[in-house]
Amino acid sequence: MTTVREVMTQNVEYCTPLDNVYEVAIKMKDLNVGAIPIVENDQLVGMITDRDLVVRGIAEKHAGSNSVTNVMSDHLVTISPDATVEDAAHLMAKHQVRRLPVVEDGSLIGILALGDLAVNQGSDDSAGDALSDISET
Repeated sequence: MTTVREVMTQNVEYCTPLDNVYEVAIKMKDLNVGAIPIVENDQLVGMITDRDLVVRGIAEKHAGSNSVTNVMSDHLVTISPDATVEDAAHLMAKHQVRRLPVVEDGSLIGILALGDLAVNQGSDDSAGDALSDISET
């Protein structure tokens, strides 16, 4: 069985609660990513996605200087690095998410994206099944 640790993205860039949404947006653009974890004192405290920026930021007329804590998601679904990729795919489908922060002892050690599962030979049809389930809602 392939584990999350084997296919996750490591050395993930992140922001802190002291950053504002403009800084997060610039980091997303520079890194060409759609989500940035929010980390405080080595602990994962939230995630902010491009959708969060639009729905909770721009659409609610918040300025770019608005704190990330006002637009981030703080009820996170995470996964252990020792979980299987099949478990990860099921978790993604169940919670309708495309990215899972990989957490060990509360610390962010990686991100597992649906695309990571799709290119992994050991994930059988789990990535496709998860995408189908996510896309249905």
